[in-house]
Amino acid sequence: MNTKKIVYVVAGALVNNKHQVLMAQRPEGKNLAGYWEFPGGKIEIEETPEEALVRELKEELNLNINIIDLKPLTFASHDYKDFHLVMPLFLCKKWEGNPESMEKQSFAWINIEDLNNDPNRPLAPADIEMAKTIQKLL
Repeated sequence: MNTKKIVYVVAGALVNNKHQVLMAQRPEGKNLAGYWEFPGGKIEIEETPEEALVRELKEELNLNINIIDLKPLTFASHDYKDFHLVMPLFLCKKWEGNPESMEKQSFAWINIEDLNNDPNRPLAPADIEMAKTIQKLL
């Protein structure tokens, strides 16, 4: 039986018209610093995953997203050393604004076919399988 804390987070695969997905780099001082991930964050109490993603993308990237534009795509259930992560990933192809780093976090538009192939942008372990799913589906 797993006695680790379960952490619930949500992430978004923002895909532009160039067949690229927006990825964010985890900042120094945070767990998995330097790894790249789909943007998102923790789901607060009494918040749906969709509401959390809309809030997180506004806070982190200053993007305005309508909940109806979020489509469930896949999820990760990943066992890290100190906790177990559960993370739904939503596809989003429509938003208002241009991404801005509101929390001093680097981000980049990555070609979907290159998601798992860039040694300079290693993906966080929980994001690797989700990236493979995106590559198969999109």
